[in-house]
Amino acid sequence: MTLRDQLKLLVVAAFCLGIAVPASADQTDPRLDALFAELGTTGSAERAQAVEARIWSIWLEPPAGVGVADAMQRGLRMMSLGQGHDALRAFDAVVTVAPDYAEGWNKRATLRYALGDLTGSAEDIQRTLVLEPRHFGALSGLGLVRLAQDRPADALAAFEAALKIHPHLPGLANIEALRDRVRGKPL
Repeated sequence: MTLRDQLKLLVVAAFCLGIAVPASADQTDPRLDALFAELGTTGSAERAQAVEARIWSIWLEPPAGVGVADAMQRGLRMMSLGQGHDALRAFDAVVTVAPDYAEGWNKRATLRYALGDLTGSAEDIQRTLVLEPRHFGALSGLGLVRLAQDRPADALAAFEAALKIHPHLPGLANIEALRDRVRGKPL
């Protein structure tokens, strides 16, 4: 399996962690600060995985009162069924109704990447990161976009930024190969 294939699996795994959309929180939830502090300092990959899952569950909670939960669920369902264009319409509705909801942008970015719209994906990732700079999933996704655009130095920068936030981030075990490629060392 190539590095690119492993990194794609990371995006899919991150997506799969958050199919359910609970009550109401989003990237502004005050619980996130403590979770990110623990994520960045835990020495246990197992504990990091549990903290990561909790972060994803909070990110997926749409903001209260904006009415995007159904559209988000529909987009996630359509995406999981491989109905990309229907999912895109749902995520378009999410970001239109709730433009300050980072996970709406991130899910649309993931879908756009899967549909081959690298420019649109990168734009949505940038919007996600403006709203939630600690979004390790978006940073990993940006790395995948930059790899697909044959921009290995930019990909490496995105992956390394994700690892600063989440040192146990799965799927980046072969980052050394990318570091060697960027540094001009033979692979």
